[in-house]
Amino acid sequence: MRVVSSIRELRAMLKEMRPKTIGFVPTMGYLHEGHLSLVEKAKEMSDVVVMSIFVNPLQFGLNEDLEKYPRDIERDCRLAEAQGVDILFFPPVEEMYPPGSKTIVSVKEITECMCGASRPGHFDGVATVVTKLFNIVQPDYAFFGMKDAQQVAVITQMVRDLNIPVEIVPCPIVREADGLALSSRNVYLSPEERKQALVLSRSLKRAQEMVECGERDATVLRTAIESVIQESPLADIDYIEIRSYPELVPLEELRGDCLIALAVRFGRTRLIDNIMLVASQEDIACSVR
Repeated sequence: MRVVSSIRELRAMLKEMRPKTIGFVPTMGYLHEGHLSLVEKAKEMSDVVVMSIFVNPLQFGLNEDLEKYPRDIERDCRLAEAQGVDILFFPPVEEMYPPGSKTIVSVKEITECMCGASRPGHFDGVATVVTKLFNIVQPDYAFFGMKDAQQVAVITQMVRDLNIPVEIVPCPIVREADGLALSSRNVYLSPEERKQALVLSRSLKRAQEMVECGERDATVLRTAIESVIQESPLADIDYIEIRSYPELVPLEELRGDCLIALAVRFGRTRLIDNIMLVASQEDIACSVR
């Protein structure tokens, strides 16, 4: 595995490798099995796998955890190399945002709900850095985990609107054996918070079971999810949303491709999780991703 930190060096390296297909896995590091599953999918579909590790300051708001966000580049390098990453791009902030940078990429409407409502400006930061990374790497495929389903919707919309020649490949959520969705931020949780955080996947499973039994009323489902989460005294609900996907239009009744998403704080740690459903009047098919 080759580790590079400059845009010029990375572009020169990739130029030598084309016309091989390039698969790209953008991350903020502190890798876990969810990230590594993206690499595995990238290896299936690509000749060359590029991973980036960049903690993007533009997507962190005031009083968020930019400075405390977990970092361990030596560990990440070992994991990435063992998983089969060919090139690891690890740029400093000044390489990605030189002095005098003035351009922001902004996707409208679908960024104004859910995490966008809770974290103003977050998706402008995501869209900007991902656009820059796509311009630098020029991948054929880019791989994103569905744990942040809204992010996948935003990036897919951005790629379509800006005619960026890359195929976005959504990949399933990877969970611990007890159901907790993998996240770099899980390291923040105390043992008791970690235990109580299991109400997230438990509440979504309850909603899934209700849908499989024929429930389609979004209010009923939301109330059921809330009641399960409130079994945890440490849980502080940010949002519980039921929306169409990828349009992210609020639903009163489940129909078509649907997203049930939630964000909950345990102490200072904000966790997100979701399930995707496909619903019709005649039957309901559910899948947890």
